[in-house]
Amino acid sequence: MATVFYLPRILVNIAEATGEPPAVKARLELMGRRLYKFGHSMFGMALVFGLILWFYFHISGGWLHAKLALVAVMLAYFIWSGRALKRSIAGGALPSSKALRIGNELPVLVLLAIVYLVVAKPF
Repeated sequence: MATVFYLPRILVNIAEATGEPPAVKARLELMGRRLYKFGHSMFGMALVFGLILWFYFHISGGWLHAKLALVAVMLAYFIWSGRALKRSIAGGALPSSKALRIGNELPVLVLLAIVYLVVAKPF
């Protein structure tokens, strides 16, 4: 979850580093690349452990399907952030810092919905 929260924040900093020396932007891009790699390994481990819970312990229910859908949304957002980072490294343009800041709040809302589904199991 830390990568999903922090990678968009790095994108905001890259978008706002237009007047800074090139070394600042290069450092932020390096941090973003390393964080993106780390996030891939963490998402992989979460997938393995989630499958163990699902198949070995037979956890099921409609809430689980909704949770898995929200996790897929979170994964798609993470992949989008990584592609935006790669586009920035290649010299492409990022969305405005305001749009990135608004988008930075989306994972929080999805996480709250996931936690609610796991704790309350409404269906």
